[in-house]
Amino acid sequence: MKFKDKFVLITGASSGIGRQASIDFALNGASKIILVSRTEHKLIALQKQIELTISSEVRKVENLEVIPYACDVSKKDDVLVMARDLLKKLGRIDILVNNAGFGTFGAVKSQEIDDIEAIMRTNYFGMVYCTKAFLNSMVSRHSGHIVNVASVAASFGVAGMAGYCASKYAILGFSESLHHELRSTGVNVTVVSPIGVKTNFFDHESFRENKPNYTGFMLDPKSVSRAIISASCSPRIEIVVPNYIRAAIWMKCTFPYIVNPIVGTLFRRQLNK
Repeated sequence: MKFKDKFVLITGASSGIGRQASIDFALNGASKIILVSRTEHKLIALQKQIELTISSEVRKVENLEVIPYACDVSKKDDVLVMARDLLKKLGRIDILVNNAGFGTFGAVKSQEIDDIEAIMRTNYFGMVYCTKAFLNSMVSRHSGHIVNVASVAASFGVAGMAGYCASKYAILGFSESLHHELRSTGVNVTVVSPIGVKTNFFDHESFRENKPNYTGFMLDPKSVSRAIISASCSPRIEIVVPNYIRAAIWMKCTFPYIVNPIVGTLFRRQLNK
């Protein structure tokens, strides 16, 4: 039970990766799990599912408490209120998983600026708001771990997903900088960067007319959840899922003049269909 007595907060918990990670942290012994997303009724349904799942396990988690908390992480003031409420009630957060995010598909010339800003507010600034809201309490206790869910799109610009890629590039850069800043403080930061995942991400209306065929090469949320569990007690800066994709990232960084034209051509074909 590696997370015994740990308090875990997960954003974007109502579906996909966040939902699976919430269940897995409970199964791995977390004492308190705070479920955060905008949709309260989905959080309450997940709370009941986790409690039912744990009650059926041979190794029951003592004093498990699942706390649903509706919050739009793209709104700074809402995040600050959430942090104030939770720290007053619980006293601490041991593991913060910044998972909330979404993306859209389409050429930049065809998208509204507001749409691109919305992606950045949720994916990037939502992560920044939550990190800032809980960081000082972690540093003061010399204990804590922040897991930021990015994407392989943080290393490859994908035609048709410029806003999403930009937000994930930003998450990776922010996290790497913060990781170095927090050296010897007892607080760590790890990024989990998966390839595509089989979630409701591609249910957004922008994908309906032209869903890319590379969506066939996607992971199950359980695979990413396992990486998040590992990341939350790892000293590493980044965990790429699956691990072999790191070779492709190395190739791009080492031979960009070869890899970039190939990647650009492949994804541009999807956009131009």
